[in-house]
Formats: sequence, C-alpha cells, structure tokens
Amino acid sequence: MAQPQPVPIRDEGTFKPYVPDEVVLPELTWRAVILGSFLGLIFGASSVYLALRVGLTVSASVPIAVLSITIFRALSKALGGQASILENTVVQTTGSAGESIAAGGAFTLPALVLLGFELDWTRTLVLSLCGGVLGVLMMIPLRRYLIVREHGVLTYPEGTACAEVLIAGEKGGTQAGLIFKGLLAGGLYKMGTAVFRLWNGVPEVHLPGLKASKVAVDVSPELMGVGYIIGYRSSAIMVGGGLLSWLVLIPAIALFGEGRVLPLYPSTVPIDKMLADDIWSRYIRYIGAGAVAAGGIINLIKALPTIVDSFRSSFRDLNLGGGAGAVRRTERDLPFRLVIFGSLGLALFMAFLPQLQAVPGFGVALLSAAIIVVFGFFFSVVSSRITGELGSSSNPVSGMAIATLMGTCILFILLGWTGHAYTAAAMSIGTVVCIASSNAGTTSQDLKTSFLVGGTPWKQQTAIIVGVLTSVVVIGATLQVLNRTNASKEEARYDAVLPVDPAAETDVGPDGATYHVARAGGRQDIPDGAYLVDGEGHVRYRVQPGIGSGDTPAPQATLMSLVTKGILTQQLPWGFVLLGVFTSILMEIIGVPALAFAVGMYLPLEATTPVFLGGLARKLVDWKRGSEAESDAGPGVLYSSGLVAGGSILGLLSSFLNLDFWIFPALRTGLGFGGGSLVPSFISFPLFLGLGYLTFRAATRSRPN
Repeated sequence: MAQPQPVPIRDEGTFKPYVPDEVVLPELTWRAVILGSFLGLIFGASSVYLALRVGLTVSASVPIAVLSITIFRALSKALGGQASILENTVVQTTGSAGESIAAGGAFTLPALVLLGFELDWTRTLVLSLCGGVLGVLMMIPLRRYLIVREHGVLTYPEGTACAEVLIAGEKGGTQAGLIFKGLLAGGLYKMGTAVFRLWNGVPEVHLPGLKASKVAVDVSPELMGVGYIIGYRSSAIMVGGGLLSWLVLIPAIALFGEGRVLPLYPSTVPIDKMLADDIWSRYIRYIGAGAVAAGGIINLIKALPTIVDSFRSSFRDLNLGGGAGAVRRTERDLPFRLVIFGSLGLALFMAFLPQLQAVPGFGVALLSAAIIVVFGFFFSVVSSRITGELGSSSNPVSGMAIATLMGTCILFILLGWTGHAYTAAAMSIGTVVCIASSNAGTTSQDLKTSFLVGGTPWKQQTAIIVGVLTSVVVIGATLQVLNRTNASKEEARYDAVLPVDPAAETDVGPDGATYHVARAGGRQDIPDGAYLVDGEGHVRYRVQPGIGSGDTPAPQATLMSLVTKGILTQQLPWGFVLLGVFTSILMEIIGVPALAFAVGMYLPLEATTPVFLGGLARKLVDWKRGSEAESDAGPGVLYSSGLVAGGSILGLLSSFLNLDFWIFPALRTGLGFGGGSLVPSFISFPLFLGLGYLTFRAATRSRPN
C-alpha cells in the first residue's frame, strides 16, 4: 500500500491532500465512531455547562483530535493496531457534534424555563435532533463551493489547525500531555472553589465614591481558558463592554435615580432602593439585549455580499454535489437526493410536532416548519461562511437565533398570533434554527479538515450525523439535571390565584406540606414560572429553576426569552433596548466589533474579567515569543482546552452530585469555621493569577509540535 506523503497546498488547481485519492485507509470504523461519540458526550456536557455559565463555547475539534491520537496510540494493541489518520479524523468529526449541538441548545432551550414552560425531556431531544440533522443536510450541497472552490479564500483557521494536529500525530508527534495537565489543574482548582470552598469563588471590590459600582472576578479556570483561546483582542473588547455597564451605566442610573420616589419601568422598586445587581437585572440587560441583537444583525449585513455570492454559486454547483456522478474518493458526498428527501421528510416530521403547536390546530406547526426550513438553510450558509473566515468559536449563532426570533415574532404579530402561548412556538423555531446553523458551521469546519487530510466526504458527513444522534441525549440530560439539582423553593409574595389541575404533579414545600405545582405565564400580577399552590390555587412558594440563577445564569437564553416575550406580549421596554442598539452602531462606526462588545455589556462583569485575564495571558505569551505568534493548535491553546474541560467537568459533577452540600458543611464544622470560605477573600485573586502563570509557563516552555 502506498504511503501518504504531504504535498504543499495553495489553490484548487494544485491542491493535493495529505492522503492521496488513490490510497485507501481505514476510515469510518466502529472503533472510530465509538470513541468519537464518547468524546462528544464529554465535551458536549462541558459545553452546555460553559454556555450556561458565560454564554460562550469554544471549538472542541483540536483537543478531541489530540486525545484521539493519544488514546489510539496507547490502546493500539487492545484495539487491533494503530489507527489511521483518517480514523482519527472521523473521531474528531463525530465528537465535534457534541460541542456544536450544545452551543445551539444551551443558548435557546433554557429560555422555555424562563418563560414559565416545562423543559421536558421530549422537547429537548426532538428539537436538538431536528436542528442537528438539518444543519448537516443543509451543508452537504455547499461543500464543493465553500470547501473546494473557495480553498485559499476561506481559511477555516480552527479546521486547518485540526488538520495540522492530525498530520503531526501521523508523523509521531503529539502534545496530549498539555491537555491532561490543564485538565488536572482546572479540575483541582474548580474543586477548591465549587466543592471545598477553600477560597471565595467571586471576589469583588466596590469603588469608593462611585455609587453602585462593582468590580468582580469569577475565578473559574474554564473562563480563563476561554479567554486564552479567543485571544487578547476579543477578550479585551468583551471586558470593555462590561466596564461600560458596571462602571458607567449602572453608577449613572443610580446617581440620577437618587431621591426618586416612583419606580421606573420595568422595575417595580424605586432606583434609590436598588443595588448594583438589581439595576443590572432590571435595566442593563435590556440595553445589552438591544446591543447584542443589533450586533448580530450588523454582522449579518456585513456578510451579505458573501451570503449572496454563496447562494448563487451553491445553486449553480448543485448538480455537481451528487454522489452518483463523483468518481474520485475525495469527491463523494452523500447523494443529493438524500439531502432533498431528507429535508422534506424532516420538515413534514416537524409539522406534526406537538412542540411547535402553540394552540390546537395544524396551522401554527405547519408555518413553524416552513419558517425553520427557510431560516435554517439561510443561516446555515451564513454560519458556514463565517466559520470559514473566523472559526466556529467566533461564529455568532446567537445573533442568528435572535434574528430568527425577531422575524418569527413579527410574522406571528402580522397573523394576529400574539400572547404568551405563542412564545413557546417561537422559541422552538429559534432553537431548531440556532442548532442547525451552529452544526452547519461545525460541519463545514470538519469537512475542511477532512479535505486537507484527504478524507472521504460522505464518510465524514455520516460520522457527524452519528455524533448528532448520540450527543443530543447527554445534552438534554445535562440541561435537565442542572435545572433540577440547582432549583430552590422560596416564599412567594404574590397575591395571585392560579388554576389547579387535580391530576398535576405535587411537591413538598419548605414547610413540609404537600402542594400542587402550577405554572404562570404572560400575567401581569405574577412572574412567569412554576409555583406551589394550595388546593384553592393560592400561591405559597415559587419554584426557582436551577437554570437562570446561581452558577448557571444562562445569559444567552435569558436574552432570547426577553426578546421573544417582549415582542409577542408587547411589554418590551424599547427605550432601554434602543440605547443598546445605538451603542452597537456607535461601536461599528469607530471600528470596534459590535457583537463582542455587546456580549460584554450584557454579561455580568465577573464573567468577562476572567476571560480578559486569559486573553492577557495569551498576549504575554505572544510578546515573549516575539514575531512567532501562537497558532490555534499551540501548546497554550491545548493547555487552555484542558482548563476548560477540567473546570466544566468538575462544575458539572458538583452540580450533579451536590458535592458542596455534603462536603463543605462537614469540612467547615471540623475546622471550626462558620459560613463563607475557609481562606480570606483577598487570597482568591492571587491564586487565580497563579493559574494564569501556569498557562503562561505551559505555552512558553513547550515548543510547538
């Protein structure tokens, strides 16, 4: 068998993949699919946690590729020999579906909880499955244009870095040890804060002389890892938006609200009696919502010429996309008829989904399915193109979801479909489109990696569909468990009566009595959500869901719920929203990327400061290296990927097993401490800087492989 030889690649005419077309190697094997699915479950669950924590995810392709090479190499005897480079490519393709589905699902699905609906297992599973498969099908006819014809134009930075890792692994090099070191450091650090609470997890400082000002840092290793991966510029722009909110807007609102007796809508409490967090919750997040929505739309407008060109060229090349006419191995896609009939079948299936039927009748679900197909295909093209330019970690799928929600809500209003009942249908549409666009971008990135390595397209497309089928299970389970284990019951102070269904579930209140569970939505006298009521429907306790509070604030999902409910129920405070819109426009005028700045405005400051510190560490690494900047597959990125995985996994385990409930009380009692952390709060920040130093040292002492 001929051995593959690397050939320099520059343009379509002279391009030769690492594995030549005539060479046949093991590729879509059972061991590759199983390992890829397993890694997809791990990174999918950790990505859900990360998305709920800070509203961001990072590409998992490079760390999965490194882990695949290492695991196959270590278990080569038990698995029947060394894996080929194409098998490792299948592993990373299958596993990457977990992160992409997690991003789209965690950005949107939790909004249903915040709107007062139940986040049932069936809804999360079906909507995630439909969106994931739709994203793959939509990308198949675009491959020849975006991947092949645009080679040299669309760089696909993360997909190219992944190909470099796979080729380096084939030659005998790997730096998996850095991932494991980062995973260990992130896990131990997270254990100290989330489980044992040895030091304060969110140290904060209030600036004297500036009313309602606060600077805080969430000392989480996964957030520092994210900052290092996205780089200094993006992280600095994000923290800049946060500083504007917390050191300018919130103090200004507090200052101008001094002595005000009447509350300012949408708050029900006078500004003079509100803390910084209250002002952020009642006012700033609406400004941030307008800024994020405008930033996402601005990105789409800027990409409009390439979108039009992509559509024109893709439709022109559709007749070349079928598998029957392709002769060469590296040109064989899944049959185009599968794309057509699969998409039509999926649309028909969604038309009968009860999750898209806001009210009895077939009309809403049928229109919803049509909207999903139209928006899904449109944003799949957008997502794939942006991924080619910036990478999947910088793909603004949340902006695409917001645009979908706004378009859907406006269409519903034109048809007279307003009110709280239709918010669930609108959110279901946004969920499927968000997941489809996210997975389309990841699919295009994986196909680029396969194109450079010399993989078979139809096998890679099959692998990512398998990854979708396996990852949706753990993603839905993660959302369910986080929502239930972190939930709490608090005494409700609402003079409201809710309808009681005798057959509805019951729950035990904090007082030990049994109550009926009732849900409120779209009412003026009581917030959306679940409540414990007595036999006559009187509200006694509010069930505070785990998602949307505590360690999982779900910033993106909160934004989606605000936009959807505000438009359909006509309760959106447009004055604050427009402030955010014009802030994003101003940022674009002065040359600052609006979306990154807007995300920083919307997130709590404690979530953006650790991201900035991670980006600062990468800036110092690049300064130390001089002219040789670190690549997306460099040692610091691999170590940071381990930090993300280690911190997220320990955070998940702490939530799943409620470890801090069992361990922390016994520990502090045994050591004679009362409440709070066991180490003074001022120690937290130096310890976190020490974690940044470990990242810096790993990046500068390890030579690029």
